[in-house]
Amino acid sequence: MAGFSSQNVVVEETISATTSTKQSYVPALISLGVLYFMMGFITCLNDTLVPFFKNSFTLNYSQSSLVQFYFFLTYGIASIPAGKIVERIGYKNGMVTGFCIAALGALLFFPASILHEYYIFLAALFVLALGIVMLQVAANPYITVLGPAKTASSRFTLIQGIGSLGTTVAPIFGAHYILSGLTEQQASSSDAVKYPYLGITALLLIIAGTVYVLKLPQIKGGSAEAAEQDIDQNRGVLSFRNLKLGIVALFFYVGAEVSIGTFLTNYIADTLSISEAAANTYVAFYWGSMIVGRLFGAVILNYLKPSSVLTFCGIAAMGLIAISLSTGGSIAVWSMIGVGLFNSVMFAVIFSLAVNGVGKYTTRASGYLSTAIAGGAIISYSQGLLIDHYNWTIAFTLPLLCYLYIVFYGINGYKTNK
Repeated sequence: MAGFSSQNVVVEETISATTSTKQSYVPALISLGVLYFMMGFITCLNDTLVPFFKNSFTLNYSQSSLVQFYFFLTYGIASIPAGKIVERIGYKNGMVTGFCIAALGALLFFPASILHEYYIFLAALFVLALGIVMLQVAANPYITVLGPAKTASSRFTLIQGIGSLGTTVAPIFGAHYILSGLTEQQASSSDAVKYPYLGITALLLIIAGTVYVLKLPQIKGGSAEAAEQDIDQNRGVLSFRNLKLGIVALFFYVGAEVSIGTFLTNYIADTLSISEAAANTYVAFYWGSMIVGRLFGAVILNYLKPSSVLTFCGIAAMGLIAISLSTGGSIAVWSMIGVGLFNSVMFAVIFSLAVNGVGKYTTRASGYLSTAIAGGAIISYSQGLLIDHYNWTIAFTLPLLCYLYIVFYGINGYKTNK
């Protein structure tokens, strides 16, 4: 089983020496679970905003997908700077800062809804995403070093499973509080998002305060001797083959996952001839299936090679998309929803395989990998253009091709220089 090298990262205990290391990780892992729940909830709520803004501002598919474009573009712009900030202020302070910035972005929804301007909403989403980027860059490597290196993929998948609760709740929340009045609202108002995002603002600030007062294990860079023996120091972090190809794999994975989730409400509504509000409840099953997949994956990744699991999941995702596009009705809908089950472990596996052996470059590698999350912007916007100019079949061929590269990474791309 491919492992994650954390040999050059040191965990400093902040509690009594009489307490076991395993016990000291519990508060940290719980806080990370809450963090991932909120990241999943906020990110997935964008899937509700796409059809909402499409109707409220009378947009086409590509224009409405700017919600995802500006949100995920932030990863491409801010991830590397965020990685440097986290290196300077530490993982805990990085998470607190991320929650506060995200709260500011959510708060900006209030004036945006009063003025009813689409581009102000996009600016608010950009700020919100800055906070999520900081959280992602701080949390991902933190998870991987809080325990044995060989179980990094399993531990990461388990925490993401908790985060999947947020992605499952978000479509139900959005359907009830945002899309339920869509027919009446049309282009006259965006008040439906005003108070839900005020509530999110308050919750984010409460979590930020809670994390701030918690005593969490401190992580710092350790000896770099092992890493210096493995790589040419003049080439730096991008000298790792598995990392370079992993950045591309993560770009395509996030692009495929986000683009499917972004347009799934409209795809289901068109396929089953139902309203967007009714179709949006189906999206909960797409994200909810990730809970099952991640909890199951957290177990099987202790026994199977992560690369083999990734390859299988990539092939399964391609097959389900092909079935959906070649059929109709409920079969087409549930086949596309089923892709979420096989998406479940991909991020964790790609991330852990990509940082395998990078040693002291772990935090910087996390910044580069988080930059690749910009695939959610590029792929979803590109798919929106394809829907506007062609049809659903051609548009969903794009994520299918993304999964094809992921299959390559699981077969060969994950292999290191050694």
